[in-house]
Amino acid sequence: MASISFHADDNGITNLNGSGLGFYGSSFGSSVEVGSYQTSTFITDANGTIQGPQVNDNKWKHPGSGSINGLGSVALTQITNALATLNVRFSHTSAVKTQNSKLRIFDRTNINNPASGVTTKVAEIIHPDVVQNNNGSGDTTWNTPTGSAVIMDLVASPGMSGQRPNGSDTTADRHDYYVAISASPDSIGSKNLYGLYVELEYL
Repeated sequence: MASISFHADDNGITNLNGSGLGFYGSSFGSSVEVGSYQTSTFITDANGTIQGPQVNDNKWKHPGSGSINGLGSVALTQITNALATLNVRFSHTSAVKTQNSKLRIFDRTNINNPASGVTTKVAEIIHPDVVQNNNGSGDTTWNTPTGSAVIMDLVASPGMSGQRPNGSDTTADRHDYYVAISASPDSIGSKNLYGLYVELEYL
């Protein structure tokens, strides 16, 4: 049996199914200035009003770099899997390969619609090492996936913890994708028509 779950850390301590992520200013519930990007990220409910645990914050700084939890700016390839905003986890009862994995940001109504009133930057992180100053092989620049207009491709068959020992031929009963996510409001007010969608094929 196949399933996709969403986690805020590599060990799956915090499973986001049934909740989600909220992007804020300096603390939970604080606003982000229009045209700027968040400085904190929390698990919250669909309306962004119930405070859950704080998670790794990956903030857009420049096209090829971001800050981690407010600490300076590093190249995207220096962000490790463990420090990414989100772990998208595909699980199966038997070992399989994955392919045609795609991510999009949508309005929580129709996956072909863009999110309403917010610009989202996303980068795939492929850096299973624990040393941050080594370079991974993920995205070198941020993407702006939105509805059906821009769909972001994810690596094939990342394997458990994104180790990918046999490249696209890696078979496993768990495949972990890691993404850095940064959000900027286009206008004032809360943004609730805002979701993330992932699809893939397995064989």
